[in-house]
Amino acid sequence: MSFQTFLDPAILFFVFGMVAGLLKSNLDIPHPISRFLSLYLLMALGLKGGFALAKSGLTLEVSSTLGAAVLLAFVVPSLAYLVLRRWVNRFDAAAIAATYGSVSAVTFITATQQLENQGIAFGGHMAAAMALMESPSILIAVLLANLIRQKQNWAAAPHAGASPSKLSHILRESLTDGAQMLLLGSMVIGMVTGANGHKAMQPFAGDLFKGMLAFFLLDMGLQAARHVGGLKGQSPWLLVYALLAPLVHASLALGLAWACGISAGNGALLMVLAASASYIAVPAVVRHAIPEANPSLYFSLSLGLTFPFNILLGIGLYTRIAAQVLA
Repeated sequence: MSFQTFLDPAILFFVFGMVAGLLKSNLDIPHPISRFLSLYLLMALGLKGGFALAKSGLTLEVSSTLGAAVLLAFVVPSLAYLVLRRWVNRFDAAAIAATYGSVSAVTFITATQQLENQGIAFGGHMAAAMALMESPSILIAVLLANLIRQKQNWAAAPHAGASPSKLSHILRESLTDGAQMLLLGSMVIGMVTGANGHKAMQPFAGDLFKGMLAFFLLDMGLQAARHVGGLKGQSPWLLVYALLAPLVHASLALGLAWACGISAGNGALLMVLAASASYIAVPAVVRHAIPEANPSLYFSLSLGLTFPFNILLGIGLYTRIAAQVLA
């Protein structure tokens, strides 16, 4: 990340939040406000994506990018599970794989803002790519957990809360998640209303966006600092994984982007999506779907290490590499 990029107000508010959290400050963003900011950002992002899609239409690159996103959504968690089961039990490996196979909306939104600041073009369909990449890792993790339970013959001696999860229920819960539905619904509204909608919603989805993102990243900085403590006592290999996995996953995305002829801006966002890790949607589902896994483990890794790494260093790195390779 260049020095000028690091001086972006939104990034500096994230740094400020981490500093305040590490200093044990009582600075706190009430949960209802944090929830509102999250919903606002998703709605604004969906509208922006819809307006852009209404202008560009469905092209070969749009189709190729969405296909690459879906492929990554299945490949990344599968590879993650094979690696992680060497260091943790298989339930924890499945839960962490789901977390790293899914995506972070805030990381993606921050990346889009950075690209706009640098004048790098990207397509509105990348918001759809983000939505498509959220659920497959959850389904893979649940299938793995059910296979593990069957192998251990837990059906003969069931434990409370440890019965196999119904795939249909998990699928419905993933696809009807409120945040994801808001993103997709906003995108459809943006596509339908087009240029007129863009003009009408500009004060909401455009002018306010930067300030709202900075406020939300302040809260994320506070949360990240407060979850660093959950990493104490964990295997050093897990800590290494939390920092190296984003680079490996981003490299896979870069290779696909190059093979599919995806532009630098869209390729950079595909790398960001592959490198990010979910710390909201997936943990909420996995906590119930895989109760045998340790929530503090997958939550602390994604929010305490991977999220700050991507916000402070990763986004700038992925953008530079994409510009060099995909230009």
